[in-house]
Parts: sequence; structure tokens; C-alpha cells
Amino acid sequence: MTDMRRTILWVVFSMSLVLLWDAWNKHTGRPSFFSPPPATSSASAPAGGAPASAALPAPAAATGSGPAGASAISTQATAPTASQKFTVRTDVLELTIDTQGGTITRAELLKYEDQQDRAKNVVLLDQSAERVYLAQSGLINRVDNGGAFPNHFTVMTPLPGERTLPEGREALTVTLESPEVNGLKYRKTYTLKRGSYAIDVRHEVVNVGSEPREPQLYLQLVRDGNPPPGESSFYYTFTGPALYTDAKKFHKIDFKDIAKGSAETAPPADNGWVAMVQHYFVSAWLNTQPQLREFRTAKVADNLYSIAMVQPLDVVAPGATKAVDTTLYIGPQEEKKLEALAPGLDLVKDYGWFTILSKPLFWLLDKLYGVLGNWGWAIVALVVLLKIAFYWLNASAYRSMAKMKAIAPRVQELRERYKDKPQQMQQEMMRIYREEKVNPMGGCLPILIQIPVFIALYWVLLSSVEMRNAPWIGWITDLSVKDPYYILPLLMTASTLLQTWLNPTPPDPVQAKMMWIMPLVFSVMFFFFPAGLVLYWLTNNILSIAQQWFINRQLGVK
Repeated sequence: MTDMRRTILWVVFSMSLVLLWDAWNKHTGRPSFFSPPPATSSASAPAGGAPASAALPAPAAATGSGPAGASAISTQATAPTASQKFTVRTDVLELTIDTQGGTITRAELLKYEDQQDRAKNVVLLDQSAERVYLAQSGLINRVDNGGAFPNHFTVMTPLPGERTLPEGREALTVTLESPEVNGLKYRKTYTLKRGSYAIDVRHEVVNVGSEPREPQLYLQLVRDGNPPPGESSFYYTFTGPALYTDAKKFHKIDFKDIAKGSAETAPPADNGWVAMVQHYFVSAWLNTQPQLREFRTAKVADNLYSIAMVQPLDVVAPGATKAVDTTLYIGPQEEKKLEALAPGLDLVKDYGWFTILSKPLFWLLDKLYGVLGNWGWAIVALVVLLKIAFYWLNASAYRSMAKMKAIAPRVQELRERYKDKPQQMQQEMMRIYREEKVNPMGGCLPILIQIPVFIALYWVLLSSVEMRNAPWIGWITDLSVKDPYYILPLLMTASTLLQTWLNPTPPDPVQAKMMWIMPLVFSVMFFFFPAGLVLYWLTNNILSIAQQWFINRQLGVK
């Protein structure tokens, strides 16, 4: 039994060192042991903006493509005429719209500071030398060889109107209209509302020809495969496409699977949405009306990927107009607001396997914030409530550990007396455990039961955009970034060592050393973790130490 525990501890210790070394390699720009190096920016545009051929998708090679006869989204490489860009601004969003296709080529979130440069705001969508991330839509022909329709390559004309949301107005409308292409005109109307990141987008298809037409509407997001700027190497958050249907539920898609042509999408459905997800923020095309749609992904160019939702429209007769209302969301992963927009959209705030625990924990954290008005103190209060909830379970564990510490001298004496007789030593140790009514595993099992709850809370704090730019006290002005002076990590290390001292010392010298080394190894990671996560663990440690010290005193254990 002792040899087995020693082996397990050494395995855990060795793996910890390997993971730490791998994280350090990624942090310093060297290749990871477990994954290929990050994709380069070869798909990013040269200075002056991305060329049309690099920044635009070609879902003819898409996975999950539609039924036979469905045309691919246009792959035209250049615009037939010159386009221009103009800016639309509300109180929370500043969008750059390209008249080529009415594509949104830049989206600045005016209420969120860039954590790398506080003088700037977060730019989510972009088309620059560093990044490509676009929101597109257009029409394709359902008839093979039936000719092109207005798409995201077609240069459109913006209609006159306001470009900035005036004071006292609640909404701003911007409309673009295409020329006639193969008998169809395409009119796109963006409606931006005060205080909202959800943009209403109306797509109107007008048949100005003499023959009926069978168009399909596609809603598409295009992004390079690079991680967001400032992404940490010490914890992983997903970046990439995602989709949702009632049947498939929430489904993330890796860029590397799209590149290999093995990406799994979802079968056609009359519901669902597509999105591009990254830490804290998301863009998504939504249509909550029960209309048939299919889902496609494609590798557009080197390190450039797309996800699209394609909706067949009814046949448009000559002189008729067909309109489809959709929503384009570009903004933060605010759970309650996303939940209200579309079924399952709140799942882009990814809690992993512990969603069933994380969602009620975030609900409670949000309620505490409503009372306290500070996310840091809300974290402290939540940990206090969890420690109260688990008080008797922890008390059982600490009593067991205190008894183990009390009999540690007798166990050590047995090890020295029977060091050449391991079988007899084990028998004598079991006798002592029975006499003192001590369960060697009694200190572990109650703690193991709580681990899922604390992992779930970890993901709540890591995933919640509310932590961005949220101050706590003094030097902690942003709970989503590391402590600038490393005060919390140092306190965390000290508290971990104190807790180790309060625990019973294993009789095996190797295990005893491991007990002191492993907390130090894991404490190193906290120097790179967001301050909110360190605050959570530090609060938990302090409360655990207080309870353990109190129980030790009750039992007379020093």
C-alpha cells in the first residue's frame, strides 16, 4: 500500500513538472510537446487590408454541405468595381461596413478596454495586417449552373441616412442595396439599438427580372486560426467556430478539423445558429424563425476558416419580394443576455463538463454581486457560502487528519522497529488505526467529493466576461489578469505551505518531501493566473486553515 501511494505521488509530481515545462515553452514562444505550434498569420492581409481572395470563403469545399443541387457560395476573387468603407456608431458599438457585400469588416466594443493597451477598446471583428475576422451574408443560386446572385463580392450602394446614433434615439438603421444580378436585387438593412450588441439584419430579395428565381440566403463568419491577442499559455480557452441545433445541441469545431476536412457540423434543421467563439467574446448569426437551414464549414485559404448557415428561400416570382429577418450578435458573453436571444446561445460561455454545476454557481455569484457591488468581494462571499455548505464534510476530513497527525509518532516508531519486516509493520499500523478509530482515507474522501464544485467555480471565474476590468481593492484593478505585484500568489503560496504544515506528515520520508514540494510546484502556476482565480483559491485556503486549526485545537493536536 505504501509503495503504491509512493508510485502515485511520483507520477503526479512528474506529470506536474512536464506540464509546467510545456506551459513555459508555449509562454516563451517555443513549440509545445503536446500540440503543433500556433498557426502563423499567413492568411492575414498585408498592410492596407486583406485582399478579397484571402479574406473571403469558398464553402464549395465545405463539410456538412447541403443537398445535391445546392450551389456553393461564390468564390469570385476580385470585386468588379471599387468598394468603399464607412463607419456606423452607437453607444456600445462602432462598426466598419464595406460596400462590397455589405460586409462588417471591423467591430469595436466601446465599453470594453483592450487589456494589452488600456487606451484602446476591444476590436473583435477586423480586417487588417494582423487579423481577419468578418461577418458576411449574401445569396446563392439553388439551381446548378443557374448563374450568380448578389453575394458578399457584389458592391452595394448605401442609402442615405444617419451613421451615428443621435442622443434621444433608441435605434439607428443603415441600408445597402445591390445592383441587379441575374434578375435579383439584394437589400440588406442593419438596425442597431442603444445599449445592445444584437444587430437586427433584414435581408430583402427583389425579383426585378422576368423569370422566377430560387435563391438561398447564407449567413457566414470568417476568421483566421490565430489565438486572440494576449491569450494565456497557462490555461486553455476555446477559440473557433461553434453551432447549435435542438438535435445536435451545442457543438464546437476545431480549426484543425476544418483544415483536414473532417469537421463535423449538423444535419439540416429548421432551427439553430452559427458562431465564432473566443475567450469572453462571441459573434453569431441567429434566426429564431422555424425555417430550414443547413450548416457548412470550409478552409477558405491558408489559416483562414468559415462557418455558414444556408437557408433556402421560397421561389421568388417576377416582381415579388422575399424578406428574412435575422440577428447578428457581436459582443461579450453575457450569459443572461445571450440566453434571451436564442436557445442555447448562452452555451458559448463554455463551462466544459461542469456546466450543470457552473450555471447555478454563476447565478449565485451574480446575486452576491448585486448585493455587494464588487466582483472581488462577491467571489470571497461565494467561497464563504460554499465552505459553510460543506462545513460538516470538511470537519470530518480535518478530524481524520488531526487523528492521523496525533498518532504519527507511534506510526514512525513502528516503521523504525519493523523496517525489515514490511508485512508485520502493515499489520501493526492497521491495529493502531483500529484502536484509535482512524480511517487513513478519511481525510481524502470528503475533499474529493467537493472537487467537482470547486472545478466548476474555477470555470465560472475563468469564463465570465464580468471579471474583465473589474476591480477588487487597491492594486487589483482587473480580476481577469494576473496580480501586477504578485502579492496574491505569494500569499497563496504561504497559505498552501501553512496548510501542509497542519496536515499529518507521512511516515515515508519520500512522501513527506513530496508533500512540501508539490504545493510549491503548483503555486508557481498561480503567478500567471488571473487575480480573480487566485483570490478564490486564497480565500478557500484561508478558510480551510482556520477550520483545520480550530479542529486541531479541539482535539489537542499541535
